[in-house]
Amino acid sequence: MLQVIVNGLMLGSTYTLIALGITLIFSLMNIMNFAHGQMYVLGGFAVYYLYGEAHWPFPLALIVGAVLVALVGVLVERFLFRPVIKKSHREETTMLLAVGTALLLDSLALAFFGEKQRGVPDVVEGVISWAGTFIPARRLLTFGLALALAAGFLAFMTWTRPGRALRAIAQDREAAALHGVDLSRYGALGFGIGAALAGLAGGLLVATDSVNAGAGNLISIKAFIMIMIGGAGVVSGAIVGAFVLGFSEALGYSFVPGSLPYLLILTSLIVFLILRPQGILGKRWG
Repeated sequence: MLQVIVNGLMLGSTYTLIALGITLIFSLMNIMNFAHGQMYVLGGFAVYYLYGEAHWPFPLALIVGAVLVALVGVLVERFLFRPVIKKSHREETTMLLAVGTALLLDSLALAFFGEKQRGVPDVVEGVISWAGTFIPARRLLTFGLALALAAGFLAFMTWTRPGRALRAIAQDREAAALHGVDLSRYGALGFGIGAALAGLAGGLLVATDSVNAGAGNLISIKAFIMIMIGGAGVVSGAIVGAFVLGFSEALGYSFVPGSLPYLLILTSLIVFLILRPQGILGKRWG
């Protein structure tokens, strides 16, 4: 059971980056970014080529990969979402655009990277044994980096001027605009940061597992599960949802055979949303 707890912590820490990214975009623009998983894939492939193929130092490859994915996010917001939002305020329109963007990025990833599963050499080697549990050193490194990056994001949102501006937009767009906040500028910044967080998660997980061009849809589904559990648009809820999913996966894969873990997770999610549709930390709608 202690090994399950350790595995849950490892998964939850990395999932936190994914959940924070999609929560930031949703709270700023009221867009459920169906292409969030594809941003994760791009981050994973960036680290694969920079660290695994070009042999850059892993931290540098991770940072450059995140910047590249952030640029993709900014371009998607500037040339796809912003023009559509200006012309139509209907949620169905942006939802269809998000689905189309996910399909486009999926097709491009498949065309450029192929179907092959890609992994990278271990960043650090060895296995740490503690109290009957076994933790690969590369997973412990990923755990520490994920927590540090999540803490850095929260500090940025709390104590910097751009972070406070993003929080103001998330709370009330009209009031933020009246106080001089440039909605277009900060919307692009928020979308870029959200994409970068997904790219960082992809870069971290390719160092412990692997990545392939078709992984985006599964990651997007996991991201939606996390924010539905925690509460859509709530940062603390995103963190809670990430660790709930991480521990659920760790328990399921340890004690339930085959493909049943996700069947049980999704069934439990349906029951949970019937009882508490706003999520653990979300406010009741309406």
